[in-house]
Order: sequence, then C-alpha cells, then structure tokens
Amino acid sequence: MFSNLPTSIHDFMRASWNDIEPFYVDLQNRRISAQSVTEFLADWTRLADLVGETHSRLNVATTVNTTDKDAEQRLFAFLENIRPRAQSADQKLKQKFLESGLEPTNFEIPTRNLRSDAELFREKNLPLLTQESKLETEYDKIIGAQTVMWEGAEITVSRLRPVYQDADRAKRARAWQVAIARQMQDRAALNALWQKFLALRRDIATNADQRDYRAWKWQQLLRFDYTPDNCKQFHAAIERAVVPAATRVYEKRRAALGLKSLRPWDLQVDPLNRPPLRPFANDAEMQKKTAKIFQRVDPQLGEYFEIMRREHLLDLDNRKGKAPGGYCTGFAHSKRPFIFANAVGLHGDVQTLLHEAGHAFHNFERNALPYHQQRRVTSEFSEVASMGMELLASPYLSGDGDAFYNDQDAARARADELEKIILFWPYMAVVDAFQHWVYENPDDALDANRCDEKWAEQWDRFMRGFDWSG
Repeated sequence: MFSNLPTSIHDFMRASWNDIEPFYVDLQNRRISAQSVTEFLADWTRLADLVGETHSRLNVATTVNTTDKDAEQRLFAFLENIRPRAQSADQKLKQKFLESGLEPTNFEIPTRNLRSDAELFREKNLPLLTQESKLETEYDKIIGAQTVMWEGAEITVSRLRPVYQDADRAKRARAWQVAIARQMQDRAALNALWQKFLALRRDIATNADQRDYRAWKWQQLLRFDYTPDNCKQFHAAIERAVVPAATRVYEKRRAALGLKSLRPWDLQVDPLNRPPLRPFANDAEMQKKTAKIFQRVDPQLGEYFEIMRREHLLDLDNRKGKAPGGYCTGFAHSKRPFIFANAVGLHGDVQTLLHEAGHAFHNFERNALPYHQQRRVTSEFSEVASMGMELLASPYLSGDGDAFYNDQDAARARADELEKIILFWPYMAVVDAFQHWVYENPDDALDANRCDEKWAEQWDRFMRGFDWSG
C-alpha cells in the first residue's frame, strides 16, 4: 500500500481525504510485533510528515499574505475536511501502538508523549480545534491590515518602529500615539475575537474532563516537569530580584536623557544621543550579512542557511497584509524549515533572525531522527536552540567585509541586547501572570474592562520606572 504514497508534497497537497484514508486504514489493520514495529513507525512517519507539511504550507500561505482569500479557503478546507479525520485516525494508531506494549530503542520519551496525547484526545473537540484555528487566522488578518498615514505615506504600524529611535522626542511621541490610535480602532473586533477564543477553550477543557483550559493546555504542551504554582513562584522571584534591577536601568536611562520622567516613547531612543543602529538597508543585505555570521559560527550552520536562501525559505520583510511577529516552522516531508519575520531595518530584526535561525538549525538536525514522534520537542527546549543561537552569534556581528557593524557598534548592540534580557523578564511575568488569571477566572476574563484592570494590576507590579499616565 505504502508504495503508492505520494513522494511529492505538491501531489499530496492535492489529495482528498478519500485518497489519504486508505493509508491510515492500512496502518490500523497491521499486526505490530517486535519485528514489524520499526516498519510500522517508519510508514506512520512518512504519512504524518506529508499531512503535517501540508498543514504547515497552507498556514504559511495565509500568514505571508493575510488578504489571499484563495490561501485562506485552501487552509480552511484542510482544517474542515482533512485535519480532523487525520487526527481521529492518528488517535487510533496511538492507541494501537500503546496497546502493543512495545518500546523501540530511544523511544521512551515519545511513548510517554503518545500516552499523554491519547489520554487527552476527545473526538468532540476536533471541530472546536478547527474553529480555534480559524479564529487565529482572523486575528492575523486584523493585525495584518493595520496601517497608518505617516509623513504623507501609508505604512504598516510596524514601520513606525524606527521612528521610536529618533532623537526628536515630539516626533517619537507622535509616532507612538499614531500607532496606538490605529490599534485601538480594532479594540472592539479583537475583544469580540477574545470572547470567542475563551468560550471555545472552556468547552475544549470541559470536553476533555479538565478543570480549566490551562490544565488542558498544560498537558497538550507536555509540561511534565513544572506546575502552574512553579510559574507563580518564578513571578515572585522576578518581582523580588529582577524588577529592582530593571527599574535601575530605566532610572539610568531617564537621567541620561535629562527627563523628568520616562514615557513609553522614550524607551528605544539611544540615551547617549548616538545615531540609531541601522544594520541593513534591505532584505538582501540582511540575508547576506547573516549568512556570513553563520559561516563563521560553524560552516555546517552556514550551509543550512544557504539552503534556506536558495530554496526561498525566508520571508523576512514587513509589509501590509502580513501576519504579525516572527516564527520558524518545519516542512517535515521536505525536511526543511521556514522562517517568517517582519523586519524594518533595526538591530532587533537581526536578533529575531538569529533567534529563528536557531530554531531552523534545530529543525535540520532533528530531521535526522527516524520517527516523527522523536522529532517532537517541547516549546521550552526549542527556545534553548533559538536563544542560544542569539548568544553564539553575537561575537560575529562585526568583522571584515559583509558585517552588520564595526567593532564599536557591535559592542553597543551586544550591550543593548543584554540589557533587554533584564527588561524582558518583568514584561514576561506580566503576560504570564495575566494568562494564569484569565484561565483561573474565565467568567471575569470575558469582560474586557476586567481584563484591563487585571493587566494594569500586573503592569504596576512588574513594570516600574516609567510613566504611562494620560
């Protein structure tokens, strides 16, 4: 049967469920033994890789262009007609494997993960998970459409980020206010979306016999090694040890700028009145300079990055109609990663690319593992590769030829990034403490005003040293 499985991802992406289902049935009908389990896992992997890459490619298509209605329709057709059926069939394969009692070499952790997945699975959650994915696409469309008029031109809100580094304080304030005003235009739409998410997630948790969505998500994310209470202990540690340090950083900035108080538009400008760092002018320059960094870190990493450049696996520039943020995803069948970003010419964009490339290199390496269950990595450990790559690459920001900076500016960039690590921790605690509150208090969280109050409470707890009044 599996000799007929498509070897081309593009052929597979045209397949209907009627084309795909027989391969799952074949696996379900097999007898698993110590002699046949490796073939069973290998064929399961081939099928899962094709299904997974189809989903990834369809999702990428909607994020690189949130206005592409054809891409959205193709994604939704997959979410409605193939993914739920594949998940249901996959559940049967998990149960079949677990009931066999077999555990191949180096399969202890994957077996634990499969057992957890099988326990959490509920058929009635499949349509709810489809709805959730559609809401995520709707969020991307709302944010991707946010543009403003600035100095006579229509630009994305993200394109205002360089202005926040301008020495002219009045200009910075105006840019910040223009951005916030545009974002507030979508407040009602985002609040409505928020309520839909919360209602769906409560139902998902209830269907799975979990006390709340946090408990459901905790298990789905395979968080076996720490608890929500551990997170709250971490929040308290940040409040005790990091918030005072961050406050000192803000106070040092305020004094250097000669201001009575720091405002939100004073946090990106250089406190010593040096010109903003402008590491690259366009996407091609960014890629070329980053490629040289990775070649210097390790030739193998350099080759991985060149593969991504040659095969057009990088979409880095910010533009209208693009989803927010940055990510790295994997194309499992093709054994390739894909990096998405929203670069506007700042050093932060360099850090983002180094970070996402860490994920990409991790993806290349784990593709050498034979079974797709072995390649599954928790989000916590994934960040070891990405954050680690930011630091491993930092000594190579300067150099001869195609480098981002001279030695002096590279030292400045490194110092700024190390300082931002300190400043990020309190903000991280705000976000995490807030989401714990949301899922502990789902009724209150449906009210946007209560959410505002709780967010402000966490903000006052962790984010001290600058003035948000007005």
